[in-house]
Amino acid sequence: MCDKCYGEDVGGILVNELESAPAVAAIRCRGLRKVYPGGTAAVQGLDLDIARGEFFGLLGPNGAGKTTTVGMLTTRTVPTGGDVWIGGLDVRKQAVAVKRIIGVVTQFNTLDRRLTAWENLYYHGRYFGMSGRDSRQEADRILDLVRLRDRAKEHIESLSGGMQQRLLIGRALVHHPEVLFLDEPTTGIDPQGRLALWEILLQLHDEGQTVLLTTHYMDEAERLCQRIAVMDRGVILALGSADELKRTVGAETIVTLHAEPVNEGLIAALRNVPQVRSVEAGPRGLQVFAGASPGLVAQVAEAAVRSGVELKDLSVSNPTLETVFIKLTGRELRE
Repeated sequence: MCDKCYGEDVGGILVNELESAPAVAAIRCRGLRKVYPGGTAAVQGLDLDIARGEFFGLLGPNGAGKTTTVGMLTTRTVPTGGDVWIGGLDVRKQAVAVKRIIGVVTQFNTLDRRLTAWENLYYHGRYFGMSGRDSRQEADRILDLVRLRDRAKEHIESLSGGMQQRLLIGRALVHHPEVLFLDEPTTGIDPQGRLALWEILLQLHDEGQTVLLTTHYMDEAERLCQRIAVMDRGVILALGSADELKRTVGAETIVTLHAEPVNEGLIAALRNVPQVRSVEAGPRGLQVFAGASPGLVAQVAEAAVRSGVELKDLSVSNPTLETVFIKLTGRELRE
């Protein structure tokens, strides 16, 4: 069995080497694949090691393969090929044992609407074989953790979307899972609800919980995750910390221009500015990737005006996760 996935040049950006994992990683995949009937390859040969206690993020656009990956890791989707272990247990051969050591929050709300918030937690504990006393204690503890103690006796319909999402995460923690899987948990939640969830998740991580999070929110991945894998079309394109990923852009400064018309003369003029490394169309205008050079902005503006275009706006920024994401996955809309 291979212990390393060697770097591959994908669109000019190097996929980080996966170092040999400890004997028992929280999550280990080798050659994991999923091809659906009709030939759609959702995941293509995934190699991944996630350490115990790590907060790991899968970042990618819609259709990248994130949800399918989580489905295979949590026994809900049968792989087409490859191997995967959770806490040293073979997911294919020991599925029942795996289910006992994981907590899963999917994109769907699976709370029992006939029960109160407290009852959802209590009966989850009983389902996992906990005694009545332990289940009661855990239900009380989790309500405190997810800031819902005052809503214990309320039925699900009376809780806001953010409260329900916090309760879903709490329910997944009742049986003390080794690994917590969160599949886009803040989609559709208002900003205040997202911040509340982030606080809870960071607290869990501080307490040693292993978390795998899928998201398409750049700020969420950067705020929460120690390492991030950028995934698209079933393949991991880059992997590392947020800072490591941003360094792969190969520029310290990004100048964004709004000019009319954008033509070859303008692009050629910008490329001739000292320290400019590349000029590309970006989500908010023409982007100039350059080193950190004194006077760079003035030089870019002067070059644009000299080329005969009308310069309407100009802004300066440093590389962000969004920069990395767009360079790797493209700008086209996804359904």
